[in-house]
Amino acid sequence: MTNWRPASRPQAAASRAAMMRRVREYFLAEDVLEVDTPALSPFAVSDVQIESLSVTESTIGGQPLYLQTSPESHMKRLLAVGYPDIYSICHVFRDGETGRMHQPEFTMVEWYRRNFGLHAMASETVAFIADLLGEPALRDVETFDYVAAFEEFAAINPLAATVESIADAANADADLRKSLGDDRDAWLDLLLSTRVAQHFSSDGLTVLRHFPASQAALARDCPDDDSVADRFEVFFGPIELANGFVELTDAAEQRRRMDADLEKRRASDRSPVAKDEALLAALESGLPACAGVAVGFERLLMIAAGKDDIREVVTFAFEDNDG
Repeated sequence: MTNWRPASRPQAAASRAAMMRRVREYFLAEDVLEVDTPALSPFAVSDVQIESLSVTESTIGGQPLYLQTSPESHMKRLLAVGYPDIYSICHVFRDGETGRMHQPEFTMVEWYRRNFGLHAMASETVAFIADLLGEPALRDVETFDYVAAFEEFAAINPLAATVESIADAANADADLRKSLGDDRDAWLDLLLSTRVAQHFSSDGLTVLRHFPASQAALARDCPDDDSVADRFEVFFGPIELANGFVELTDAAEQRRRMDADLEKRRASDRSPVAKDEALLAALESGLPACAGVAVGFERLLMIAAGKDDIREVVTFAFEDNDG
């Protein structure tokens, strides 16, 4: 074995430890309770854009177990039994994600605020990022509605455009058109990353809000316009740092969305998963009005260190040919 060495030097570990202290100091000052959540669960995420890693040879309880892609389900179960505002710092896992911006195992900082709306949650996320990076000027952000950003930077209306016109806007070749087919949301994600986000401020934060309702995931639909969701993302330049929602509290609607996700998985030969009945039960018991957000910790470290590869800020990096 030739690649046994760590990916980064001791200074990277020192920088990580210092930023982690600032995370806890931030939430201590805000009176947000730190909670611990499991890495393993019998339930996997149903979202077709995310793949869970399974512990395929597990014999615990006679059922498959999955490494969690987010602490979200467990944190909502805590909120449903009366926990106050909470946050978690944990390792999460996603299959098929390696490269300059991705690792299959990474650190997520996720928190929930009771009775926060979209604006309040996005504003706090910006304040949190600015605090961790030690750059107060980052609080001055550009904010775009999703539709307006696509109209300005890609010259299409993402809610009305055909899949063919979205593919044209992405300058897609025949192979890419065949690969993505008629998956509208996949095309919009591609256009967001390759064209729209490339126009965001290169040295500041951008908030993109009100994603299409088809991309709501676990967010509620916007009360003023059900064609879009109360979902936002925060970017530094074209780099996505945070993904947040005003949370869906309707168990019946969440079950409908999970069923739709599972049907999409079957149609696209994705891995079948069972619905997260524990989360649905928590919603049925009564999830309080709240908003939540997840921040990729290593991406913050990249920005702080002026790096453009996540493998330079983790202690051990996973490579496709690891071994």
